[in-house]
Amino acid sequence: MPRLSLRSLAEADLGEAFIWYQQQARGLGFEYLRAVDATFAQIRRTPQLYPLVYGQARRALVRRFPYAIYYVVAPDVIHVIACIHTRRHARRWQSRLDT
Repeated sequence: MPRLSLRSLAEADLGEAFIWYQQQARGLGFEYLRAVDATFAQIRRTPQLYPLVYGQARRALVRRFPYAIYYVVAPDVIHVIACIHTRRHARRWQSRLDT
């Protein structure tokens, strides 16, 4: 099974969303992280399951939360590019593919 590698901006996305959800309701940020972890596990098990949405980038939706995880599959590693609210403009994560 390939390993997941989160880019620093993807980690920042997760932290930002966690803080926002914790401010909305105590414990909700942790529920968000559990949902993201479940999505990461599914991505690791079957990375090709999710659709290509831009070049080689794929998108997996997070259950219960309006977030999408964007990632690129390499032979031994899955690079997580972003975890962004689905209402945000695509250019926010697409520009990360160049880095």
